[in-house]
Amino acid sequence: MAFKDFRKDFRAQAHKFVDWMADYLENIEAYPVKAPVKPGEIAAKLPSAAPETGEAMEDIFRDFQDIILPGMTHWQHPGFMAYFPANASPPSVLAEMLTATLAAQCMSWQTSPAATELETRMLDWLRQITGLPDGFHGSIQDTASSAMLSAFLCARERLHNFTTNHTGLSVTGQHTCYASAEVHSSTDKGIRIAGLGSGNLRKISVDETFAMIPEELEHAIESDLNAGCLPTCVVATLGSTSVSAIDPLRPIGEICHKYGIWLHVDAAWAGSALVLPEYRWMIDGIEFVDSFVFNPHKWLLTQFDCSAFYVRDRETLVRTFEILPEYLKTREGDQVINYRDWGVPLGRRFRALKLWFVLRAYGVEGLQAHIRRHIDFCQQLAQKMKQEKDFEIVAPHPLALLCFRYNPGGLTDEALDRLNAQLLEDINDSGQLYLTQTRVQGRYVLRFVSGSPYTEQRHIDDSWRLIQEKARFLSKM
Repeated sequence: MAFKDFRKDFRAQAHKFVDWMADYLENIEAYPVKAPVKPGEIAAKLPSAAPETGEAMEDIFRDFQDIILPGMTHWQHPGFMAYFPANASPPSVLAEMLTATLAAQCMSWQTSPAATELETRMLDWLRQITGLPDGFHGSIQDTASSAMLSAFLCARERLHNFTTNHTGLSVTGQHTCYASAEVHSSTDKGIRIAGLGSGNLRKISVDETFAMIPEELEHAIESDLNAGCLPTCVVATLGSTSVSAIDPLRPIGEICHKYGIWLHVDAAWAGSALVLPEYRWMIDGIEFVDSFVFNPHKWLLTQFDCSAFYVRDRETLVRTFEILPEYLKTREGDQVINYRDWGVPLGRRFRALKLWFVLRAYGVEGLQAHIRRHIDFCQQLAQKMKQEKDFEIVAPHPLALLCFRYNPGGLTDEALDRLNAQLLEDINDSGQLYLTQTRVQGRYVLRFVSGSPYTEQRHIDDSWRLIQEKARFLSKM
């Protein structure tokens, strides 16, 4: 059978798809926010082997609607209050369509000059609107996890004058890294992959706001130095995953400067709030920071994946990752940036295009309005929750994340954990709202985080009514 050229039908099919996309976004509330399927249910509807001959696009798209769509959790749903948002605004979606069509592999300047130069400019725009100082050099990573790994590798190489990429770690001694007890699990994973050993990650105690205690950090560093260890990297968190804790950068940075330790800041979610001047207090002490990451794909209206990674010392980053075989050499040489040398992957998508669309379509004022709106949603909900005697807010809530639990009184801690676990399942099974859980000081609690561009005040109000209804029904059982 001859190879089929789909270009003849592409225009007609693309129009149908775009119409479906527009309808989907307009009617997204009609879907259950969390997929109401059981494990294996989708796979059971899929053939066990690929077709021998090609199928009609109409049939493929029909199966997408009938088989795939019912198994999707709808991250753009206005009732999606789980994890953190993964924004996909219309301008960003349109840019992704163009990116997919161009299908460029943007590993170097020569393979797509516009992609490289646009990325450089967009990362500088982001730097300016978030208040990061001159001297930070940015690149786009796929996720903050990749940025974290890159930071560890840079810290490792700087400590050993760029020799361990060649010699390995067998003769270097025991490296130690430091982060708060609230740090994201990507820190543990990054340390493992970097060869530093997750057993060498020191989890530093936190205060009543769940922020790292600087004095405890310095004590841990001195103890490790006395034991002959090599303090390598400190991770400070702005907006921890569980409770939105914000570590104090200035005292942490002063300690890192004193001991010559690389300081990486993980602001994956909360960093987007830096577009608001009133939240720039979070980066007081930024002059001590070696690397910084936040994800526009979480809360800044930009399609996943798009993680903004900044380093102060560009040379350290490039020396850590640069490998130049003959087939990658180009005549431009050092005249241009080749972003393949700014991280782990060689291949790179054209992620800067969607940033360009978003920043131009919304402008700084539009982005600020989006962030302020969701912070206001959270603060208003917190005030309402505080008025109810049978609900507890269990952690500070400076941004748009609220941690709470239902406590009707008279129950043991274990019984309260079971009650709130059941409450979470009942809420999520409703199809109207999707929350996740965490543990705060050993207690099972629910997380409510707002961020979808399609969420309005009525959705927050409806969510609060649903939470109360499900909770109080359980207490009567």
